[in-house]
Amino acid sequence: MISASPLRPPARTRFPGLPVLLLCGTLLAACSADRKPAAPPATGPLPVTVLEMTARTVPTSIEVMAQTEGARETEVRARVGGIVTQRLYREGEPVKAGQALFQIDRAPYEIALAAARARAEQTAREARRLKELVAGGAVAGKDADDAASADALAQAELRQAELNLAWTTVTAPVAGITGRAEKSEGNLVAASDNLLTSIHQTQPIWVRFALGESDLARFPNRRVTARDIAGIELVLPDGSVYARRGKLNFLASSIDTTLGTQQLRAEFDNPDLALLPGQFVRARLLTGERSGVFLVPQAAVTQTDQGALVMIVGAENKVTPRPVRTGEWRGKDWVILEGLKPGDKVIVDNLIKLRPGMPVSPKGSGEPPANAAPAPAKP
Repeated sequence: MISASPLRPPARTRFPGLPVLLLCGTLLAACSADRKPAAPPATGPLPVTVLEMTARTVPTSIEVMAQTEGARETEVRARVGGIVTQRLYREGEPVKAGQALFQIDRAPYEIALAAARARAEQTAREARRLKELVAGGAVAGKDADDAASADALAQAELRQAELNLAWTTVTAPVAGITGRAEKSEGNLVAASDNLLTSIHQTQPIWVRFALGESDLARFPNRRVTARDIAGIELVLPDGSVYARRGKLNFLASSIDTTLGTQQLRAEFDNPDLALLPGQFVRARLLTGERSGVFLVPQAAVTQTDQGALVMIVGAENKVTPRPVRTGEWRGKDWVILEGLKPGDKVIVDNLIKLRPGMPVSPKGSGEPPANAAPAPAKP
C-alpha cells in the first residue's frame, strides 16, 4: 500500500526585502531622470579697487636713523664729602635750577665754620690793635703787616667754611628732568668723586644723526650745508610724524674717518615733554621739491628680482604688470619716479589673486594720496 507523503512547506525566499529594494530603486531612477545636472557657478571679472594716478609735487627728503638727547645733560656731584642724610626730590620729576636735591650731614661743617669765625674775629682784633700801636710808634710796622696778612688768611678760611656748609645742600645746576639717584641716604660720598644723579634738559631737545657717503652724494660737492636743509621732521617709532619741525644747530666740519659719515644735530621744541632723551627716531631732512611724480600705497608696490612693479588696469579691463622706479617713502606711500603716467589706474587690493591678463571689475578708492600737491600745469 502506498502511503501518502507529508505536505512540504513552501520554500522561503533568501532575500525577502529584495523586491522592495528593486521597487524603490526604480522609483528613484524615474525621479532623478527628470532632474538636470547642476551647472558650475558662473565666474566673472574680479572686483578690485583702483587709484587713478595724478602727477604730484612732493618734498624731497633724506631719512636716517637718529637718537634724541638732552640739550644739556648735567652730572650732579657733591662738592664736599660726607654722609647723605636726605634725598629732597622725586626721581624722574622736573626740577628748577637751584632746587635742593640732596642733603649732606651739616654738623662737621657747622663746627668748622664756628672755628673759622672765631679765628677770623681774633685776627681782626689783633690787626686793629697792632695798627693802633704802629700809629703811636710802639711796635714796628712789620708786626702790623704780619697781623694784617694773618687776618686776611683767616677771613678767607671763614669764607671757605661758609661755602663748605652751603655746599652740604646739593642743588640742581640747571632745570630739567632728574635721573635715578645713584646714592641713597646713609651713603658716604667724596667731594666730586661720586655721581649723585643726572639732569637732562629736554626743552628744547636735541636729535643727533649722521649722513653716510650715499646720502652726501645727493648734495653739491658731496657736502651738506645749512642752506641745503629746508627743515627737519621727526618720524616717531609708531610711524607718525612729530608735530613740530626742527632746525639744524650743529654741522661737523669734518668726516668721521672710522665710519665715513658727517655728524649733524637738530633742535626741536618739546614743551609737552613728548620726546625723552635716548629715544630712537628717524630724522627726515627736507632738501627741496620734486615735480611730476606719483604717490602709490606701499601695499600696491611689489618687489621682484627685476625690480618694483605695480598692477594696473589695462585695455579691456585686464590686469597688466607695470615696472616702476621708486624713490623714498612719503607717509604710507611710495614716491614713484618713473613707469606711470597720469590717468593710469593702479590696483591697490586683491593683489594676491591677480594674474596678468585676468579680467577685473575696477572701482575707485576715493582716497587720493596725502602729503602732496598736484603738479603745476605746464605752460
